[in-house]
Amino acid sequence: MTASIQFWFEFASTYSYLSAMRIEDAAARHGVAVDWQPFLLGPIFAAQGWDNSPFNIYPAKGRYMWRDMERLCDARDLPFLRPDPFPQNGLMAARLALVAKQQGRIAPFVRAVYAAQFGRGLAISDAGVLSKCWLEAGLDATLMQGASTPETKAALHGQSENAQKLDLFGAPSFIAGDELFWGDDRLEQAIMHAASI
Repeated sequence: MTASIQFWFEFASTYSYLSAMRIEDAAARHGVAVDWQPFLLGPIFAAQGWDNSPFNIYPAKGRYMWRDMERLCDARDLPFLRPDPFPQNGLMAARLALVAKQQGRIAPFVRAVYAAQFGRGLAISDAGVLSKCWLEAGLDATLMQGASTPETKAALHGQSENAQKLDLFGAPSFIAGDELFWGDDRLEQAIMHAASI
């Protein structure tokens, strides 16, 4: 049986961008497969009484995060441009990610969306931006309509419910076996744990 790790990500999450761009290579070095799991943080934040990103609610935390992202992206040679507004509405992108997963192309689609949002500062709620990401991932344009079906909408709702059942409180989150790891800086630890079980 191949070792695997669940990668729970939210498109509006800055640190999920960092993980999405490196998780497959990092996991492959240890023979670990990646199970991509899109979800929405909105319901989780709402349950904590937040109506916005904690990076907006707590300005000092937000200032630190943006500077931290600049440093990390520079060190990893990743483009970085702060999108406006923040957080972006990633609802349609998340639905499309579920369709892309059915086609076996979720990883390139997710990377394309993150690159558009945090690499070029584009609005990922824009249908044109998402269409370009879709085609960049090598997906058939006609399949995009699958994101609007009741089945896909229900599936994304189910993703958020599952995230809450798993006690996820932020993104990126990684599940290896029965262990939860949170944050891009825990990615390697999560992969090593997955490889050991």
